[in-house]
Amino acid sequence: MSRKIKFGGSDQSQFLQTVRDKTNFYFEKNNLSKKANWKMVLKSIILIGLLISLYGLLVFGHFHIFIHFLLAAGLGITMTLIGFNICHDALHGSFSNKKWLNSSLGWLFNLIGANEYVWKITHNQIHHTLTNIVDHDADLEVAPGIIRINATEEWKPIHRFQQFYSFMLYSLSSLSWFFKKDYMKFFDKTLREKRKNPPRSEYFKLFGYKALYYTIFLIIPLIVMPFAWYNILAILLVMHLAEGMVMGNIFQLAHLVEETDMPETHSNKSISDPWAVHQMKTTANFARKNSFITSLFGGLNYQIEHHLFPNICHVHYPVISDIVKDTAQEFGLPYHENTTFFGAVRSHYNFLKKMGKRPQLKEVLAS
Repeated sequence: MSRKIKFGGSDQSQFLQTVRDKTNFYFEKNNLSKKANWKMVLKSIILIGLLISLYGLLVFGHFHIFIHFLLAAGLGITMTLIGFNICHDALHGSFSNKKWLNSSLGWLFNLIGANEYVWKITHNQIHHTLTNIVDHDADLEVAPGIIRINATEEWKPIHRFQQFYSFMLYSLSSLSWFFKKDYMKFFDKTLREKRKNPPRSEYFKLFGYKALYYTIFLIIPLIVMPFAWYNILAILLVMHLAEGMVMGNIFQLAHLVEETDMPETHSNKSISDPWAVHQMKTTANFARKNSFITSLFGGLNYQIEHHLFPNICHVHYPVISDIVKDTAQEFGLPYHENTTFFGAVRSHYNFLKKMGKRPQLKEVLAS
């Protein structure tokens, strides 16, 4: 998974500078900060409060087991929303101008099961640079061998049905991420081509924070909750399934849809388009005018704006999206978007269906 990819240049390379200038002018004209506003702060307080409350009720409450299953599902979804809304912005440095505050809120990522060090490499650096590039973008590794997402992958008969089973399979994403993926990525030598080996402190953080997570969400419940161990494990499984269902499905709607490109590099490991143009071709928005979706999913429905401006808090994306769209049209660039959430789900379904079809002989020979 080499990161040594060069992007091209053209007249369209002025697009990024132009859209940056227009966006900066908007913030200066309106005397606005690019970071979190009071609405973002309030949402963060509510989500953190909800996390603590649901955990307390789930682990220390004495209710009918059915209620505990509901609390577990709510807790799993809440952790996903904290990741979407708080941790994602904080780890990009877009929550606050204060580095310590971004760092503190980003620490929550470890608490809810992920590893912030691995995320900053695979997501902030690799995915945001090499978006949708086959064999390079780490975020494209959805379920290798089970879900086929590009024409170069080996086709298997089971892939004919992936548009049906994938949506349910995504519910396992948090289990895979927290118990397997972080460890694999941390020790993956191919990710170290342009960075030094992890500092010794990160080894301690990886295992220490994972141990803390397992203690909070596995050991303490097994000790405290008034149910048989197999019922407690079933309750915690529901928590993960709910968390993974939301997380796994939302992540796919920005890049793995019908409209977006999935380019391969040239023989000299280059991409013809400038980086910003590449982002416009490989990224899609959804439900851009739905304020509830935007608030709920932390602006992840504005992936175009997020990729161009990862240092701007997501609460500002609805306004600057009009600037980006107008500028894209000015430069003759695509602005991919599905107008509704379910439109994006349908587009992802069609994408999976297309990738699941058995390749024709000429396609096999070409690959």
